Amino acid sequence: MSFYLYVLVMAGVTYLIRVIPLVLINKEIKNRFIKSFLYYVPYAALASMTFPAILFSTTQVIAAAAGLVVAFIMAFREKSLLFVAAFACLTVFIVEQGMALLF
Repeated sequence: MSFYLYVLVMAGVTYLIRVIPLVLINKEIKNRFIKSFLYYVPYAALASMTFPAILFSTTQVIAAAAGLVVAFIMAFREKSLLFVAAFACLTVFIVEQGMALLF
């Protein structure tokens, strides 16, 4: 019974978080600071969820860091998402295999 109560409370809170700004803010936001803040919120939220997952998704943090570096370099060179992901995964695999041989 308490499980259903928890789910109902979570659904209500999630709904209210999304509805309250729509109800309270009726006009266009003109403040440049608030507009720029709201523009970057999705990127910050995505980064804060993704970065720890990248570092702790492998057995070795060094392998994850190597894959992250390769992904940054390829993304900076404007390669496609497929190549960035493939080479980052390949880098993690090679580094982990190399570390397994060393230890």
